[in-house]
Amino acid sequence: MLRLLIISMRPAQWTKNAFVFAALLFAHRLFDGRSALRSLAAFAIFCLLSSSVYLINDVCDREEDRRHPEKRKRPIASGALPVRLVVPLIALFAMCSLGAAYYLNTDLGGVVTGYFGLNLLYSLRLKHVVILDVMIIGIGFVLRAVAGAVVIGVIFSNWLLLCTFLLALFLGFCKRRHELVLLSDNAAAHRKILSEYSVEFLDTIIVVVTASTIAAYAIYTMSEETVRKFQTRDLMYTIVFVIYGMFRYLYLIHRRQEGGNPSRVLLTDLPLQVAILLWTLTATVIIYQSGFVMMGR
Repeated sequence: MLRLLIISMRPAQWTKNAFVFAALLFAHRLFDGRSALRSLAAFAIFCLLSSSVYLINDVCDREEDRRHPEKRKRPIASGALPVRLVVPLIALFAMCSLGAAYYLNTDLGGVVTGYFGLNLLYSLRLKHVVILDVMIIGIGFVLRAVAGAVVIGVIFSNWLLLCTFLLALFLGFCKRRHELVLLSDNAAAHRKILSEYSVEFLDTIIVVVTASTIAAYAIYTMSEETVRKFQTRDLMYTIVFVIYGMFRYLYLIHRRQEGGNPSRVLLTDLPLQVAILLWTLTATVIIYQSGFVMMGR
């Protein structure tokens, strides 16, 4: 039962909570011990809370999941993990997460409460509203980034919030496309909202969101506000990794029929992992280079 519970909590999906650390990097707090520990605590809170959300989704969607070729194997959908055991654990995980968030920082508690409430609305109703279903997922990523900022007491760039939202939309619409292609004529039977989409419509949206994400990030790196903050124009050199990463993901969707599980793609595709690693290392060196120079003096 414990093994099945851990599987249902989807620890692989915790990679999404890494957005909590974005503020730590861009606010020059990466090497500040106290800020790093607070960010780690916020990350842990989101991991536990997001797991409770996944359990809620699996309980609510267990009938639909049984008609999906992959999701029917999930412990709750298959009946291996009893609902009567899961429901009390959902309440326990949610209360512990919210309590820890408010204890750490009242602003963080407010953001985490908003995240949990939004996901409840999504599970109960909003996942059935076309386009809005994916936008809600995008807002969830933005709230992760905001949480990372408030827990260390900094203001997150509006441009970076926009980039986070657009990137989440990109991943969300790509996932919808994968589901539509994978399930074909049975798509609506598994997820009713898929009947409102078509591959052509999703391809159009994905093109627009891809271009918007790259453009927004490029504008951010070259804006005067960013140049003044980091005292360099070199952040623009990280754009190439963003472009490659998004194009690589599109390749995996169209040529490899992947993309239904972004976390799985991230954990298994080496070229994508290298691109993310190079972006992280390059951005870190560029952002902190002025501090390194001052330390050298």
